[in-house]
Parts: sequence; structure tokens; C-alpha cells
Amino acid sequence: MRVLIVVTHLLGAGHLTRAAALARAFAESGHTVTLVSGGGPLQPAGLDNVAFVQLPPVRIVGTDFKNLLDEDGAPVHNFRLADRRIQLLDTLRAFRPDIVITELFPFGRRVLADEFTMLLDEARRQDPRPLVLCSIRDILAAPSKPERIEETHARILESYDAILVHGDPQIVPLEATWPVDERIRPLIRYTGYVDENPKALEQTEREGILVSGGSSAASLPLYRTAIAAAQELIDRPWRILIGRGVAEAEFTALRDSAPSHVIVERARPDFRALLAQAELSISQAGYNTAVDLLRSNVKAVLVPFEAGHETEQRLRAERLQALGLAEIVREAALSPRSLIEAVHRSLSQEPSLPPDIALDGARRTVAITEGLDPPRPALHRRIDWSPVDRALGHARDRGCPVRFWWRDDDAVADTPQLDRLLSLSRSAEASVALAAIPQRLEPSLASRLDNEHSAFALVHGWSHANHAPTGEKKAEFGAHRSIEIMAGEAEQSLLVARERLGSKLLPVFVPPWNRIASGLVPHLHRLGFAALSCFNERRIAFPARGPLQVNTHLDPIDWHGTRSLIEPVAIIAKLATAIERRISGDADAEEPIGLLTHHLVHDEVIWSFCEELMTHLLAKGAPILSPVDVFSARNRITTLA
Repeated sequence: MRVLIVVTHLLGAGHLTRAAALARAFAESGHTVTLVSGGGPLQPAGLDNVAFVQLPPVRIVGTDFKNLLDEDGAPVHNFRLADRRIQLLDTLRAFRPDIVITELFPFGRRVLADEFTMLLDEARRQDPRPLVLCSIRDILAAPSKPERIEETHARILESYDAILVHGDPQIVPLEATWPVDERIRPLIRYTGYVDENPKALEQTEREGILVSGGSSAASLPLYRTAIAAAQELIDRPWRILIGRGVAEAEFTALRDSAPSHVIVERARPDFRALLAQAELSISQAGYNTAVDLLRSNVKAVLVPFEAGHETEQRLRAERLQALGLAEIVREAALSPRSLIEAVHRSLSQEPSLPPDIALDGARRTVAITEGLDPPRPALHRRIDWSPVDRALGHARDRGCPVRFWWRDDDAVADTPQLDRLLSLSRSAEASVALAAIPQRLEPSLASRLDNEHSAFALVHGWSHANHAPTGEKKAEFGAHRSIEIMAGEAEQSLLVARERLGSKLLPVFVPPWNRIASGLVPHLHRLGFAALSCFNERRIAFPARGPLQVNTHLDPIDWHGTRSLIEPVAIIAKLATAIERRISGDADAEEPIGLLTHHLVHDEVIWSFCEELMTHLLAKGAPILSPVDVFSARNRITTLA
């Protein structure tokens, strides 16, 4: 296979180190590999059989991930970002990979979203399309805004075939730091920890204290504190390894301030061997540090990096401490005295054997990737619409007009997926009703709808939260809570949606997962709702009296299987059957047939089918009604008897 790995390290070199280890593993397994680095101009060792591409570099200072700098510390100009995109695109087109792996994105690197999105869009256009995988470390920093998480999930579902989690759930499962939902869970593959140097370590007698802090200058406080602590702990030799990201003047000052029993030197390539010989390690708690500690089984004191509200290293350190493998000194409490106390605690304890944690993540990544199914091809084959055409012709012969309407669920913001949906709405002359989640609405959705004459909003529950017990079908307004509580939430949802969406909102209740308790339905009219919309034929989905009800009937997504498109033959058959039911009187002939989509989770195959479906209905003169007309009394759509 041809494997393209794209990584941009902005602060330290850990991301590049891990990506390089994967590149080496793929190359050693006989694959052709190109590693593209967009961070600082650093080429890892051991890439003799890997093509290395350095983009115009960018970096950050501290934890300011929003402001990119060049190698001289100047703000990055748009011209440099454009050069990066061009070079990245040229590499993709020339290499034509079978596998594309993006490191961290879309779970991070949002500041570089434009270039990653461009890469993904171009990859989807290639024929054959490459498998697209996301490579992430064991612990992530979830955004504080729910819409950012939803945006990440939408990108994953739109563009990715698998998520490679380079960790072991025995240490920390992904759910501990990222809100994994049922849509992305099937894509997750745990690889174990990626060890950049998996060679066995020689066991020797341990002596002395080894201090390390990665490649960036973020460890300067740790270095200074360690030297001060060593002034009192003179019964053992110390070695302090300073990363290359520390300026020469700072390095010289540290070396000159050290007592005679402390060696201060630059980081060395034999670090792992030094660690295996040390009695105690003092370090931060980065990903590679955790791997080093697990591999060498050395006693450890961890001072996790927490500047800028970073939580990754603290969480990892706490997990290692819980396993009996480390003592912790919080960065805010770091002082010579606190470090000395932690050293004494660690040295006084009996050594703990590390658990059986997978440390062959690079090799397992290759094996997982080799075992993935080929990407599902775009919908190039011709679709046989004849069953639908025959049913429509039958309806015309019988004088039975068949109408359609279109509902799309889970709208919260103006996103690229929504833009594509509304573009299809305009080109197919098909109005769309967006079931919007009130609690998560962003102002951008209202702004966008103001400019869309054929798009309206419905009320999609309150927060799209599942309240069903484990093992039962999901529901937010199912028979699992009191009617009073759910009625209060439904009323609140209408008020909030109306306040944020104004005249573009229709007072129609769409329960998440299309499930609603029968006892709640009679209250909807009192709460201000004019109508209800679920899924399936009305007598099947909700056999009870209630408000005006107009359901949807056709969903193209295989939710319980591939999560891509159901076989088109099956969809066409179901659509033709829905038309015939209206002719025969088996269904309410006046209820329009509802098409249901979910724009945030469509892959390219689903988009292609939806575009063909809408275009075909337009060509056959089968109107897709405006949501205003669908829920108007003029249509004489009765409530269920």
C-alpha cells in the first residue's frame, strides 16, 4: 500500500515522534510511506525508507494554539498558509495514496482546519478513494463548546473510515476525555501505545536520579526546581537532560548553577538506556514519557504540564499513580521542598510491576490498517428508478396525487454539511424542514435560515439526550420519565427555539429517535405545538389521538450496519411501496411521503444518492412541498382516530 501520514507538531515533538514511529512500522512491513510534517523543521531519525516532506513550518508559543508563528517567531502570513496547502495538495496528487492518516485532526488542530479539510476533500475525489484514518493519542482535550464536539463528529462521519487510538483502555479509555457517542464508536480501534524504540532494554543495576523534560522550553520550571532540590539531595548522582527547544543561554545558565554531583547536558539519543539504569525518573507526563516509564519500569515522579488549563498530562499522571507507578507533584505546587518529598516517597516504596499494557502500537496499527475493508466506492453505478416511475404512473392513472416532503434532523449551526444540504434544496427546488435541537442552537443557524426562502425549522426535542434505561431503545421523550417533566421540557424547547429562530420556526414537535410517550402527545397542543412528526406510517408509529401528525417514511442510512447507504434497490422498493399504499388506501392518501436525512452524518455515497433522488423526483414532476404547506390545515391531514 501507499501510505500518507500528515502531522503538524506545534509545541513539542511528541506528535511528530509518534507519526514517525508509525511511518517506520509501515515501511518495515513493505509499504511505501510518505510522512508530511507541518511543524518545526525537524526530521526524525530512522526514516531512510520513508519519503519526508517538510511544509513551510508553523509553531506556537506556550499554549496559545490560535496564533501561529513562523520559525523566526513572526505571525504566520496567509501566503505561507496558502503555500502549505498547495504543497500538501501536490503531495497527495502525486503520491495517490491508498491510505491517508491525519494525526490529531479533526479532534485537534482546528487552527489548521482549512488545510486538512482541503486534503480530505481532494482525497474523496480520487478514484479509487483512499481509506482515511485519524491517529490520536490516548488522551484528548475536549472542547468546552458542545458544537465543537459535534463538528468533530460530523467531520469524522463524513470523511473517515477509522479512528486509531494509540493507547490502552486499561490505562485510560477514550471516553474518559472525549464524549464518544454511538455514531463514532464503531470506528474506534485501540492500537496500544506507540513505542518509538521497541527494542528490549538491558537490565542493569540502577543508580541515580534522571531528570528529563521533552524537547520544548515548557520544562524550564522543572529543570530549575530539580537543580534547587539537588542542592539538598546529595547522596545520589543526578543527570538533567535539557531539550533542544531550550535556548542556549538558558541551557548555559542551568548548567552553571548545578552543584558538582549534577550533570546538566543536552538530551541524548540513548535516553531510554539511561532511564533503564536510573533509580528514579523525574519528568513531565507526556505520551512518550508514559511509554518510556512503562517500558523501563523505573520509579517515577511526575510533574504534569498544566499551563493554559491543559489537562492531558495531569490525567495521564493520575492514571499512572493509580496503578502504583508514579508519584505526582502538581505544577502549581512545584517547589524544591515538594519535589524532595515526592522523591523520598517514591524511593521508599517497593517497586511495582507494570500491568500488561500493549506497547506495540506501531505494529498493531499496521495490522489494523491492513485488515480494514476497502473504502466504499462513490455511487457511480446507475440506479434503476423504474419501480418508482411505475408507481408514480399508476398514481396518475388513478387520479391520486402523490406528494412528498423533506425533513432533515439534528441541525444546530451553519456548517459545511448544512451548506451542501441547502444547496441541494435550491438546485432540486425542494423545500426542507430542519429539525433543530433547541438547547444546542448557535446564532449562525438563524442567520443562515434568514437567507433561505425554502428552508424552515422544526423543534427537535430539547437537548437530544437519551433517558432510556440501558438495553432499551433510545428516547428523550419516551415512557421513562414523568409526563410533567417532559411537558415542561417540550414547552421550554418551543420557547427557546422560537426566541432564537423567529419566524423561520414552525411549531412542530419532532421527538429525537422518533419516539414519544403516548401520554405526552395530548399535551402538545396546550404547550403551543400545532403538529407532531415521527417516522413510519402514522398508524404504525403512533396509534393514538393527538395533534396533526405528518411523519417521514424513507431514511437512506443503514444505522445498524455500515452507517452508510442502504442498498439502493431496497430504498427504491420501499419508496415504490409507499406510493402504492397511498393509491390503494392502505395508508392515509393525503399524507405526503416524508424523506428523512441527517446532513451531519452523510458520507459521499449518501450525498450522491440524495442528490439523485431529489433530481429524479423533480424531473418526474413529483412535488416536494414546503413545510409551511405540509403542516397547514389546507391539506386536510387529519389526526389519528
